[in-house]
Amino acid sequence: MAWLLVVVAGLFETGFAVCLKLSHGFTRLWPTVAFALFALGSFGLLTLSLKKLDVGPAYAVWTGIGAAGTAIYGMAFLGDVVSALKLASISLVILGVIGLQISGSSH
Repeated sequence: MAWLLVVVAGLFETGFAVCLKLSHGFTRLWPTVAFALFALGSFGLLTLSLKKLDVGPAYAVWTGIGAAGTAIYGMAFLGDVVSALKLASISLVILGVIGLQISGSSH
C-alpha cells in the first residue's frame, strides 16, 4: 500500500509541474489552484508513505515518476521537442527508479 501511495504521489507531482507551467507565473487562477491541490496531494501522500518506507528509494521513485511523467506529458501535449536522446534519458530515469525500488526497503 505504501508503494501505491508513492506512485500516486508521483503522478500528482507530474500534475503540479504541468499546472505550474500552465499558471504562467501564478497569473492564471485555475491552473494555480490545480497546482496547489496537486502539490498538497503529492506531498501529503509522500509523507504518509514515508511512515513505512525508507526515504531514499521512496523519494527517488517519487521524483522519477514526476520527472519522467512531466517530460512525457510535455512532449505529448505541450509541444516540447522529442528527440532520441530525450527518450533514452527518460528510459534511464525509469530504469533507475525500478532499480532503486527493487533494491528497496526492508519494510
